[in-house]
Amino acid sequence: MEDLIVMFFASFFIYFLFIGLIILWFIDGRIKREQVIHALMSCLVAWAVVVTIKYFFPTLRPFVTNGKEVDVIVKPFDGAFPSWHSAVAFALSVTVFMHERKVGWWFLLAALLIGVSRVIANVHYPADIIGGAFIGTIVAVIIEKTHLFRLFSRNRK
Repeated sequence: MEDLIVMFFASFFIYFLFIGLIILWFIDGRIKREQVIHALMSCLVAWAVVVTIKYFFPTLRPFVTNGKEVDVIVKPFDGAFPSWHSAVAFALSVTVFMHERKVGWWFLLAALLIGVSRVIANVHYPADIIGGAFIGTIVAVIIEKTHLFRLFSRNRK
């Protein structure tokens, strides 16, 4: 049972953050179109930064060095550092937090849970999660503060 819970949080829970963003936008109305665009662009840029780092600086994953099994649906074969799951989860969560603090705390908790579960699932080291969280946070703040993707929004000022 423990393995299934870890597998769920390590493999699938990130998609619930995106579902939560859609709910906040369409159903609840707490998040506006520009904020959704910021969140999605933050995720995309954070993912691109992580992929670039992994390409130039590949690192071994825990299951490669310790020989233990993984608790994820798809066994990753790219580098471990930084975690793209954490980068994307934190990019999305920090963006939501900057616009809607009460809900944002829940998103941040979910992002942390995703990161911890990736370590427990034996696919990342804690440093991978911290690095991904740092990248996601920095990207979200930069995109939010500079409005880099405002041209995609109707709410231009």
